[in-house]
Amino acid sequence: MDVEAYLRRIEYHGPGSPSGQTLRDLHRQHLYTVPFENLDIALGVPIALDPDALFDKIVSRKRGGFCYELNSLFSELLKGLGFRVEMLSARVRSADGRFSREFDHMLLKVAMEEGSSIADVGFGDSSLDPVRIEATNAHLDPRPEFAVVAANGAWELVRRQSDGSYLPDYCFTETRRQLTDFSEMCLFHQTSPDSHFTQNRVCTKALPNGRLTISAMRLIETRDGIRRESALMSKENLRTCLSKQFGIEFADDIDWSRLMR
Repeated sequence: MDVEAYLRRIEYHGPGSPSGQTLRDLHRQHLYTVPFENLDIALGVPIALDPDALFDKIVSRKRGGFCYELNSLFSELLKGLGFRVEMLSARVRSADGRFSREFDHMLLKVAMEEGSSIADVGFGDSSLDPVRIEATNAHLDPRPEFAVVAANGAWELVRRQSDGSYLPDYCFTETRRQLTDFSEMCLFHQTSPDSHFTQNRVCTKALPNGRLTISAMRLIETRDGIRRESALMSKENLRTCLSKQFGIEFADDIDWSRLMR
């Protein structure tokens, strides 16, 4: 792991000592600079869960990725800086309230002196900061936007809704996993027509005051609570947007029609 190259990639210039503040700053910088995107799946480019290949893609070629790519590489950075990190598996909540199968999502558990937190730079629109794993779900006070609470013998990452209630984004246990454990689901999400990653193209990253997202040939900008949408009418529009807004450059000979569906 070339730690210095990775830190330059995420534009991080702070201290490298393993502390809670360093973890928070690294987590935010990662979300601000490395997009969550599934464009390789649309292009039919196989995703290999290999640290060297992921480093080349995300750091050297300044691409993004989805959870297995982003969180596994982020774990290597954290370990290179002296953090104690474990990979965990999560089951994602669907619109009907059911949870998906095991290994549908990867997240990280980071152990600190003040307690353990989950770090997740691969879930798209989620918490900007690591979230503490709490010992009780009796109450959430003060009421944060995200919290990890105990539920049904496991943990849930819950998100505050507009009415003040909380709903889970996903559930997980603290069973330690290896990168190879996620290979089957990584292949599923690349190839199955039942995977939302094969059905939709997305590229999104956080901003200090909002979010930028490309979805269905539209650029969605949310800044300070104000949402604006603009249509990307052509290959040239899409290419320029990916380059200027997300720093993603593609070769001339790719099949752009795959990204414009």
